[in-house]
Amino acid sequence: MREFHWPVRVYYEDTDAGGVVYHTGYLRFMERARTEWLRAGGVEQDRLLEEQGVLFAVRAAEVDFLHPARFNDLLEVRSTIAERRRASLVFDQRICRAGEDEILCRARIRVVSVDARAFRPCAIPGELLEVFET
Repeated sequence: MREFHWPVRVYYEDTDAGGVVYHTGYLRFMERARTEWLRAGGVEQDRLLEEQGVLFAVRAAEVDFLHPARFNDLLEVRSTIAERRRASLVFDQRICRAGEDEILCRARIRVVSVDARAFRPCAIPGELLEVFET
């Protein structure tokens, strides 16, 4: 599967008192990258919920914080799909400074497709799988 890249600028609000990205900031950056991957494929999550009654929920996250990102850094979130099941995807995501290969943070995120009414796992709609494969 292909790798998706999404740029992220570190704002003051993303940092702690020392100007370093607060740990939850990395998870927000990764969430944005997954959302933008769908958007780049023509899928808006609000329409997916409205039209098909499907939403996504993070089921598990394993995160390694390796090096600090700081205020005003331009970062890049690099995402690939490591595993695909009927109702879930596992993303491997890495955050690096733009144009560099040193990994600042890496994570393995399991996302589950959920029926919004029953709030139970459901099959991932086929058009979404196509977005991640192309």
